Amino acid sequence: MEDNKAIVRRFNQEVIASWNEDSFNVLMNENFVNHSAPEGMDNGPQGMRYFFNEILRPAISDIKVTVHKQLAEGDWVTTRKTISGTHTGPLLNIPATGRLVSINVIDIVRLKDGKYLEHWGLTTLPELLAGLSTI
Repeated sequence: MEDNKAIVRRFNQEVIASWNEDSFNVLMNENFVNHSAPEGMDNGPQGMRYFFNEILRPAISDIKVTVHKQLAEGDWVTTRKTISGTHTGPLLNIPATGRLVSINVIDIVRLKDGKYLEHWGLTTLPELLAGLSTI
């Protein structure tokens, strides 16, 4: 279980925070399903790639991922984390504000053979977007 938690931490640091394409390819099962993908968005590996590279990374230039707590059982890892950084580009049509932003996240990931197979997540992204749109 500690190995599985380390895989999820690696994904958070090497993929989300730093966007290492090789790490993404190594850690993502070709049959991956993101059960939390927004309606109309690809829920496979390409959807994750798109979200990180076309939505999140252009909007938050200095992304940092802080893992607060992880729980693991078998192939399942639950992580409570914060994704933060400076809002320097458009975020889903909201112009850059230059403000420090944070997205709190609870992820549930099922791994298979050391790779992401399934994902469910809850985030405060909608609340962040609502707050930014009133600025």
